[in-house]
Amino acid sequence: MGIQMILLDLDGTLLTSGKDLSPGNRAALERAAARGVHIVPSTGRFYSGMPQVVRELPFVRYVVSINGALIYDAAEDKALRRADIPPEDADRLFQRMEQLPVLYDCFIDGCGCMDRRHYERVGEFVEDPAVRRLIQDLRRPVDDLRGYVRRTGTPVQKTQMFFRTTEARDREMERFIRDFPDMSVTSSVSFNIEINARAASKGEGLRFLCRRLGIDPRDTMACGDGSNDVSMLQAAGVGVAMANADERLLAAADYVTDTNDNDGVAKAVERFCL
Repeated sequence: MGIQMILLDLDGTLLTSGKDLSPGNRAALERAAARGVHIVPSTGRFYSGMPQVVRELPFVRYVVSINGALIYDAAEDKALRRADIPPEDADRLFQRMEQLPVLYDCFIDGCGCMDRRHYERVGEFVEDPAVRRLIQDLRRPVDDLRGYVRRTGTPVQKTQMFFRTTEARDREMERFIRDFPDMSVTSSVSFNIEINARAASKGEGLRFLCRRLGIDPRDTMACGDGSNDVSMLQAAGVGVAMANADERLLAAADYVTDTNDNDGVAKAVERFCL
């Protein structure tokens, strides 16, 4: 039947390095939506942390957010599926993170929280001013993040670490995958690790929406650039990696398009949908 649904990672994929939606990408999505194709942002961000220009696209209804921890229906303003980390498991993760030279944060109820002592040091770990500003804008500093989760007993949607080097990130990723087999351990940029509940993944988000909308997964396309997009590309009928993608994603892709700064999404949509 052809492509009926397109899932799109945001940072490093649909958005430029300056965190903008290019006219070329927007025009291609508008043309696909006019043909009845579902356009679904699939991101590590929470919904309100997505750029306004993406949230206001008139054809965007469903969102796979927080790496699949929350699937959201914007038209009805309700969660369709949740997959949280229980607070006791989050505490185990925090305990481990506190032994490392990293900054860490977490998402709770669609909001980013970061220990104040870490929030004040973001500039030491993140050189890119656009990424640094994004992190600080989307996190609320709290005095004791681990203590807050303990006291409130609130489930955590995602927790994340920031490293000074890619080498340190890669080393710890192997260890977290080994030591926390009940978690989903991925990355979206070269200096971070993102940890979700095992049931939370962009691939499961794709399958859930296919069941809900009556779409065969073979009639979907997914575009991404990070290892947190691997499950999504594997679940899609057509898995597209950006030219700037992580090596793990390139290995999982059916097709490699141009970079996020050169309308790679638009070129993939043109090729496979239009």
